[in-house]
Amino acid sequence: MRSFGTLSFGHYGPLGGGRQLTAGDSMLQAIDLAQGMDDLGVNGVSFRVHHFARQQAAPMPLLAAIAARTSRIEVGTGVIDMRYENPLMLAEEAASVDLISGNRLALGVSRGSPETVVRGYEAFGYTGSQDPRGSDIAREHFDLFLRAIDGEGLAERDPMSPFGGGTGLQRIEPHSPGLRTRIWWGAGTTATAEWAGRIGVNLMSSTLLTEADGTPFDILQAQQLDAFRAAWREAGHQGEPRTSVSRSIFPIVTAEDEMYFGGSAGSDQIGVIDGMRSTFGKTYAATPDKLVEQLQNDAAVMSADTLMLTIPSQMGVEFNLRLVENFAKHVAPALGWQSTLATV
Repeated sequence: MRSFGTLSFGHYGPLGGGRQLTAGDSMLQAIDLAQGMDDLGVNGVSFRVHHFARQQAAPMPLLAAIAARTSRIEVGTGVIDMRYENPLMLAEEAASVDLISGNRLALGVSRGSPETVVRGYEAFGYTGSQDPRGSDIAREHFDLFLRAIDGEGLAERDPMSPFGGGTGLQRIEPHSPGLRTRIWWGAGTTATAEWAGRIGVNLMSSTLLTEADGTPFDILQAQQLDAFRAAWREAGHQGEPRTSVSRSIFPIVTAEDEMYFGGSAGSDQIGVIDGMRSTFGKTYAATPDKLVEQLQNDAAVMSADTLMLTIPSQMGVEFNLRLVENFAKHVAPALGWQSTLATV
């Protein structure tokens, strides 16, 4: 594990006891938390993207705001649902955020998670899918998105235009060179991980895998990472691709931590999601020394170069910053992590 960051679900709404976390509260707190993490030398901050839900749905303004208020930390998503996206508009927005941040974008995309509505992407105008989950739309949109960020000409220039004219095909603007190396595909199966390796993007392994044969989650996920890297090499891509996994990890350092998370640790679970039998990873909650031992025995955590902590963002900035700081101080260094501050 060379780097770690957070993955926030960005929930907002009623908190109980008459308290309410608004959408504005959620985004402003996310900016403050990212600033604190940047000061700690943490590597990345990412957000779940869910439409028709009280979570982040349009992450680009939030990522741009965080990028403008930080100097080192990667800003990203885990993941944007490509079924809902205009690929050329997303390419323009992604390039803009990448340029604003100084190439700190880590954009995770995929077919997306199970929805709170029925085929919600059709309400966004994307119809005609032959797949009950819209995978064909997601892949088509992603293909065009990659062509756009690679700088391919996609629209015929108008020689009579009063704004310069010309002939040939025009690329989208702005263009951020090298952005493709900062794109991640969120994979829930070995087959999609291999596909990501073949086309040459980074791999963001899901918090659950739509595969269940009795193999422990971490082993199943490590096998997925190996298959991805093998596909990358076989396709002849240069360099080493990046890989990430996410985990719910709670260092228990204080009595308050014990109160909240003392009974949270569990084991892998098998269940059905989106109509498919799936394996869900366990939650880690223990004292730092025990966490180090447990995570060193997690095959996928040790195989991936990046670990994302899923955080209870609705519990506020101070609480989550302390959780992240405890992990950075007491656990991460034993797993091979070094703060970005050490390189400044």
